[in-house]
Amino acid sequence: MTPASGRPLSKKAAASQAAAQRAKARKAAAKKALLKKLTAQPPTLREERKLLREGHRFVAGVDEVGRGALAGPVTVGVVVIDLETKSAPTGVKDSKLLAPAVREKLVPKLRRWAPMSAVGHASSGEIDEIGIIGGLRLAAARAFAQLEIRPDCALLDGSHDWLTVPADAVEEAPQGTALFDFDETPVAVGHPLTFVDGEPLSSIVPARVVTQVKADLRCAAVAAASVLAKVERDGLMVGFADDHPGYGWELNKGYSAPDHLAALRRLGPSRMHRLSWNIPGSDGVYGETLDLDGLDSPVVPEVDSASDLELAEALEGIPAEADSASDLEELVSSEEDGVRGGRAELAPPKHGRAVGYDHEELTLFP
Repeated sequence: MTPASGRPLSKKAAASQAAAQRAKARKAAAKKALLKKLTAQPPTLREERKLLREGHRFVAGVDEVGRGALAGPVTVGVVVIDLETKSAPTGVKDSKLLAPAVREKLVPKLRRWAPMSAVGHASSGEIDEIGIIGGLRLAAARAFAQLEIRPDCALLDGSHDWLTVPADAVEEAPQGTALFDFDETPVAVGHPLTFVDGEPLSSIVPARVVTQVKADLRCAAVAAASVLAKVERDGLMVGFADDHPGYGWELNKGYSAPDHLAALRRLGPSRMHRLSWNIPGSDGVYGETLDLDGLDSPVVPEVDSASDLELAEALEGIPAEADSASDLEELVSSEEDGVRGGRAELAPPKHGRAVGYDHEELTLFP
């Protein structure tokens, strides 16, 4: 093997490189085995019914889409069930494990199945103003505000409760809260984006929030919420692609796929991009092509499609020492109690410049 410099590798360097490649292949195989095992069983209402038996009249499954996208809104789906709700329609899974056509066919079935459901959005401009966590909360509140009856309990995918409104307030709203900054600074009291139709977010979102790692794979109401959110946001991004050609949103849906990153370098950002994020070509301005040759380029996984990219990013946080499916299963089982798990949420991949990243994505389809 000859490096880019043209000089052949030494035997020691070649052996080291070969060993690294073998280790990488073992890790990739183990991750695929874990994904196959996690998706073998369809989601159930076991966790939701447990919460209902604790005395809640309604329980809302909640999931988000678009948290790590570079452009477009962040979207939150809410699906509410009660003790009379039957098992979910056949085929319900986390939206990222379903082909687009299958997701779209499921939507009317899910709407009929759930006693109540809704989808809410927060725009890229709103995310820039109050940060991604505030944007998630705003999108969720807009969904809950549409419901005829407000549930008092929510089952949330992941280990971080981004839904509950912080108790403390500050004088000024934060600008560009980091994607993984869980110690967020609360938005200022009275800020317009802390209300939905004049009602404060704290009175709209459920009083109790229960987190469940991989709830979108295990809990039917959460999986259904992910499908509703995914289909609605994807439709919006396809429409936005017509108004903002060149970025490939009809395919990459605003995520950091290679074609999207290349377009940002060529065209600069549009008004649909999240300018508070340090994305290629931005520098806080619209439509200006910037010369990034002198900057470190984002490290993009070697993938053939946007769906492969999301899957690669989703599994990036699994430690290299986990070289078997059983080891990976141990790591995941340590997270099953949400914030009580032994490992923090998946860390974002390292980039030369920060780009969007969806920390919970296990995507087989774009």
